[in-house]
Amino acid sequence: MNMNEFIGNGSIKNLHKILSENNYKNIFFITGKSPLEQENIDKTLKIIKNMSQFFHYNDIAPSPSVEGVEKALNLFNKGNFDLVVAMGGGSVLDIGKSVSVFSANEGKIEDFLLKNRRIKKKGTPLVLIPTTAGTGSEATHFAVIFIKKTKYSLANDKYIPGDYVIIDPELTYSLPKRVTAYTGMDALSQAIESYWNINSTKDSKEYARKAIKLIMNNLLKVVHNPDKESRYNMAIAANYAGKAINITKTTACHAISYPITSFFNIPHGQAVALTLPSMVVFNSEVDNDDVLDLRGCDYVKEIMKDLITLIGTSTFNEAKEKINEIIKNIGLESTLSNLGIKSQEEIEILIKNGFNPDRVKNNPRLLTETHLRKILEGIR
Repeated sequence: MNMNEFIGNGSIKNLHKILSENNYKNIFFITGKSPLEQENIDKTLKIIKNMSQFFHYNDIAPSPSVEGVEKALNLFNKGNFDLVVAMGGGSVLDIGKSVSVFSANEGKIEDFLLKNRRIKKKGTPLVLIPTTAGTGSEATHFAVIFIKKTKYSLANDKYIPGDYVIIDPELTYSLPKRVTAYTGMDALSQAIESYWNINSTKDSKEYARKAIKLIMNNLLKVVHNPDKESRYNMAIAANYAGKAINITKTTACHAISYPITSFFNIPHGQAVALTLPSMVVFNSEVDNDDVLDLRGCDYVKEIMKDLITLIGTSTFNEAKEKINEIIKNIGLESTLSNLGIKSQEEIEILIKNGFNPDRVKNNPRLLTETHLRKILEGIR
């Protein structure tokens, strides 16, 4: 489907154009409820109020759940809405995508997530407006939804993407240091995982390459001393990373991050950052017996060499150290114990719930449960 993108400082003004050109009259407006978002919400409501009626929904949990989608959908179904506008971080955008698609596809949400039912038609028109620079959700055809503590992806390249995307870096100006760090690491991890992914294409690698360069050059700056340029570069980088994983999906770092978040309440960007440095070294040690990429072992080794050059190092151990250094310098943790995950029992919870064969199979090197255990022991 064709997605209309508006990118750049002040591009939120294009919402006026979207509303007037399509004559949207009744808007379901979804946001988070952090006081830090209030300025962005006010700015956007000013545009909406002049043009149409609206209902403002902001009861969003940090991780989108079946119950969360149902709650939003029940309210949506009570009105006669002709547009969904979702403005916020990844969870808000995922709820927006879900409300849009389920407004037209009836049935139990679990059935769609478990692939017992298929999405067959386009939902209510959708505008996605990210206010963080990290998840890239505005660029993907997935919507994350948890069933209890297990993460699922609602996926459909035709019916899930937004009709309009507005990427206005000015909306990220109010992000606190910590959220900037979390979301920046999420974008870096997505870009790196997409780059070494067995599903990578020429286009996905180009998006990932651009994202990695921008993040490596701007992440420290945007966390500690943000300015107009670094905020802009990170917003663009996050979008590139989203476009990269839209083609490839993610790999092992994301697979293991979900139970770290759902069982131990660790923010997603911190959770993916934990295994990223170790996975760089792990994937570099691929051989003919455990290569999963059909392009072969030599291809993967070449890609891994390209990757550490992009990171700005000449050996894999240096790349591991450099990423760990960045994690530390932006105020995040690089060990499980510093996040309160200490016992063997807790490690077993991560292995049992993080070893998702579907996501791990996208990794260029076969990752076994034994390997994963060793990696987790290494960051304990």
